Amino acid sequence: MARDPETIQREIEQARDALAVTLDELGRRANPQRFVDTAKSTVQSRLADPRVKYALYAVGGLIAFAVLRKLFR
Repeated sequence: MARDPETIQREIEQARDALAVTLDELGRRANPQRFVDTAKSTVQSRLADPRVKYALYAVGGLIAFAVLRKLFR
């Protein structure tokens, strides 16, 4: 069954437009700056948690105590 050349051309243009939209979306998703921003916001939200924040303070205090003890022994 032969199809009309105009119909074929229209289908090709629709497929091309759909492919362009898909490629634009993939380019947006794979943007390295987006990965950096996402990682940065994740780390900031985790550090804002009081359990994590105070645990880091405690670890820092223990390390500082160990270093000072080593220096003055």
